[in-house]
Amino acid sequence: MRDELTHKRRADAEHNRRHLVSVAHTAFARDGVDLPVREIARRAGLAPATVHRHFPSRDDLLAAVLDGQVRRCERQLRAALADPDSRRALTRTFHRFGEWQVAERGLVGALGGAAFAERRRDHAEAFARLVERAGAEGVLRPRVSVDDVRVALMAITSARALPAARRLTEVLLAGLLA
Repeated sequence: MRDELTHKRRADAEHNRRHLVSVAHTAFARDGVDLPVREIARRAGLAPATVHRHFPSRDDLLAAVLDGQVRRCERQLRAALADPDSRRALTRTFHRFGEWQVAERGLVGALGGAAFAERRRDHAEAFARLVERAGAEGVLRPRVSVDDVRVALMAITSARALPAARRLTEVLLAGLLA
């Protein structure tokens, strides 16, 4: 019986942790990374002490959110590189990254720190491989470089709402793709 109670408590604690990261992700993305922990606790329907039990500092909570972001990007890039259709792979990646940049505007600058530098380099290399493959297969217009595609992707951040970002993405892709 004691093991059953311990397991239940651990399952509840893990559920609370995942819930906190999810709520914090949404909150930071919408309102920025300076949002107080007490506000995240309120939005999660939990006591601030519960947040601090899982994440001793706001920076620890932010690191967990950012780690989830980075892992999501890694999954997208792995899927794109595994896709044999380079046009589809590049287009999907471009759409997803563009939408994430707009929908999660409050988190965009937070990944700039040293903690994720190596993983950002890995992402940049994977993205470059994806673009280079598309270029070699004739999917991109002649003379379109990896830097051109990166600049186009960064331009999407100028959109303030997802409908505008999606339309801008289509316009940019029309200029990049052959």
